[in-house]
Amino acid sequence: MKRLDDFRMRLGGQDLVPIMIGGMGVDISTSDLALEAARLGGVGHISDAMIKTVTDRRYKTKFVKAKQAQYQYNVASADKSAVKFNLEDLAQATRLHVGRTIERKRGSGLVFINCMEKLTMNGPKDTLSVRLNSALDAGIDGITLAAGLHLGSFALMEAHPRFRHAKLGIIVSSLRALQLFLKKNSRLNRLPDYVVVEGPLAGGHLGFGMDWAKYDLATIVAEIQQWLQQQQLDIPLIPAGGIFTGGDAVRFLEAGAAGVQVATRFTVTHECGLPDDIKQEYFRANEDDIEVNEISPTGYPMRMIKSSPGIGDGIRPNCEAYGYLLDASGKCAYIDAYNREVAAHPGERKVKVWDKTCLCTHMRNFDIWTCGHMAWRLKDTSVRQPDGSYQLLSAQHVFEDYQFSTGGQVRLPEPEVAAAAAD
Repeated sequence: MKRLDDFRMRLGGQDLVPIMIGGMGVDISTSDLALEAARLGGVGHISDAMIKTVTDRRYKTKFVKAKQAQYQYNVASADKSAVKFNLEDLAQATRLHVGRTIERKRGSGLVFINCMEKLTMNGPKDTLSVRLNSALDAGIDGITLAAGLHLGSFALMEAHPRFRHAKLGIIVSSLRALQLFLKKNSRLNRLPDYVVVEGPLAGGHLGFGMDWAKYDLATIVAEIQQWLQQQQLDIPLIPAGGIFTGGDAVRFLEAGAAGVQVATRFTVTHECGLPDDIKQEYFRANEDDIEVNEISPTGYPMRMIKSSPGIGDGIRPNCEAYGYLLDASGKCAYIDAYNREVAAHPGERKVKVWDKTCLCTHMRNFDIWTCGHMAWRLKDTSVRQPDGSYQLLSAQHVFEDYQFSTGGQVRLPEPEVAAAAAD
């Protein structure tokens, strides 16, 4: 029976362990997590979601405080069109996070950054250009374009000296999305180095409607493979979403995939950026605790644990400090929902907003617990301790379980209590 380690993922001229850890924001996929993947010979992601918050926490910068002070006069206003990002600060934050991460990289693997097009930031083109090019400036190994079609993103990087040398890929959930991307960028004579095919069981934002359950990852991957062969295009495909064991991964590689992208099983590792008490919520979740809803202001459905405290929390929009989801006109679906509820409940100190959430604030505070569909199986990957909590895992343990396990087996960690007693 084959193991994932019997295969290699070839990106450019480099052979890698065919495991890519997805880029979970906001700093859920930390530098430490990405660097472990690289050290072990695979690919790890950091994310540029709310990059200024990340650098403030990690490197003691003051970007969020400065932006909030600049726009403090606008806090009570429903009109957020004046709230703009300082592009030099944005560039500095991106270079800092990427540069500090790359400086620490060891091993034969790679570190990529996940870049969401839906972070429109009241200046979609300008802010996206700064984020992409600043990551290239700082030496990132690759960029994965996520949460959007990214039809113009390659053109935004075209003039950068590393445009044809860094690994550039895109996440799609359908053949049609990939066809649109390739057609739009055909003039650049620059194919993506890889395509992550994200299926309906993935975590966070989905590239499907609320009819997501009608779709199947293996079917979508096979359709894209067949079309690429017909077009004589050699682009590595990396399936993602619901790949819970090494055996799940092997089935895709035997069918011709280059590698797999996985993330949910790494949410309960020491290196993950979630607070440890929230990792226990992931362990405790049952299958009926996981839902797909439409509360994201982006318009995409999201998968999360339904007890997430950010659901229904009618916090005042905090765009002056954050504002990552403001569209080109300074609007956000949550602002409209919040103002509607305030108007409907005059005099109330705190309102409930159930149809949308302030994603910036709640993701920053780890109050929206996004996860893959298979998160309910996380409890089966660990050891329950005497106090009822579950033992956190190391990223190396999870990575190597994918790499070396066979069939649908999951290797449990050595109990920490037993290890301590032995000492």
